[in-house]
Amino acid sequence: MANIEHLQTVHVPALKVYETLTTAEGLAEIWTNELITGNQIGFINEFRFGSNDITKMRIEELIPNKKVVWHCIDSDPEWIGTMISFDIQEKNGKSYITLRHMNWKEVTPFYRSCNYNWAIFLYSLKSYCEDGEGIPYHKRKF
Repeated sequence: MANIEHLQTVHVPALKVYETLTTAEGLAEIWTNELITGNQIGFINEFRFGSNDITKMRIEELIPNKKVVWHCIDSDPEWIGTMISFDIQEKNGKSYITLRHMNWKEVTPFYRSCNYNWAIFLYSLKSYCEDGEGIPYHKRKF
């Protein structure tokens, strides 16, 4: 199995990062503004990327200011069954976010594309947390 892993430093406290990753307001600013989200274990977040592209993520773990884990239950076939985790560590007023997209069956062109797009996601998170403006899907040029 293959994993995607990225590390991003954000110059804000962990609380801001955690709130961004667990609220509709935050996720709309950094990923997509077409969404249904909750912030409780077992809730199924829905993210839309255009009319026919939906991703459903069941929330598996929430540790305030430290960790968010999603299990993909519906999306592109290569995503179904994968896990996405955000580990947040705060040190001296900065947050270090480790994103892991785990349990890919193989490295494919789609895997490589997603690897790139997760990096853009983290850059969007950083931009939103530090400057108040992210780069969600509807603002990106593909």
